[in-house]
Amino acid sequence: MEIGFLTAPFLKESLEYVLQFASENGFTKVEIFSVPGAGHIAPEEVLTDGCKKLNDLFNLYGVRPSSYACYANILDPDTKRRQQIIKHLENLVLVAEMTGVDIICTNAGMPLPEKTKMQTIEQDVAPYFKQICSFAAKHMVKIALENWFATNIQHLEHWKKLFELVPYPNLGLNFDPSHLVHQGIDYLAAVDEFATRIFHTHAKDCEINQHLLQRIGNQEKGWWRYVIPGYGRIQWGRYISKLRKIGYNGVLSIEHEDSTLGREEGFIVGKKYLSQFIV
Repeated sequence: MEIGFLTAPFLKESLEYVLQFASENGFTKVEIFSVPGAGHIAPEEVLTDGCKKLNDLFNLYGVRPSSYACYANILDPDTKRRQQIIKHLENLVLVAEMTGVDIICTNAGMPLPEKTKMQTIEQDVAPYFKQICSFAAKHMVKIALENWFATNIQHLEHWKKLFELVPYPNLGLNFDPSHLVHQGIDYLAAVDEFATRIFHTHAKDCEINQHLLQRIGNQEKGWWRYVIPGYGRIQWGRYISKLRKIGYNGVLSIEHEDSTLGREEGFIVGKKYLSQFIV
């Protein structure tokens, strides 16, 4: 396995800055954030030169993408915005193919008004992913959905339903255990159950303030927060061992949402902690 990170916290910096930071601190992979109008690459621009400048930049710093990540709402109620996102994802697939990257990370969209998440999966999410997975398969690219609890794939029954409706082998997960922890879902059992669908993984932890939880209850906010690996409840040794057991040998992509650590500091601390489990 390798340790990488999601570039989203560096949005005000250039991709070259990010790659230089990664290279200087021993990271070999980055999950490159890109949504319509923002991010570290604009795929339509990259495609105009056949990805030469982008590949040259990767070669200069010796850092490669683990994936390209488009975390935009693929079910945006604004029709124009939704079409922009769809086109953006398709262009990212083309960039991935031309730069030797086989994964696009995205999400399953937000639930639509007056529909449950399960209804949205059945009526809206599944038809869309049949389309994008068919397109991506022609370019040998996999689609990995982050299981952010706010989106339509909140829990394991949602995952199961979507994979039943869209049985394409190139549809899977950007597995993020932190989104399961505060829901009380067994993230280790989930690895076993969805072993063939784990294409990528976020390395993000979840801290739970048990005393506050017992005072205000789980329907209130503020008793949990996302933290850098090693500062929360996830058993990283067991989690990584589970990943190895199912044959995952990809990237642990640190997603930094820990407000107690600086940007660069958080990534460096996270890498140091995770490195003890990576030979």
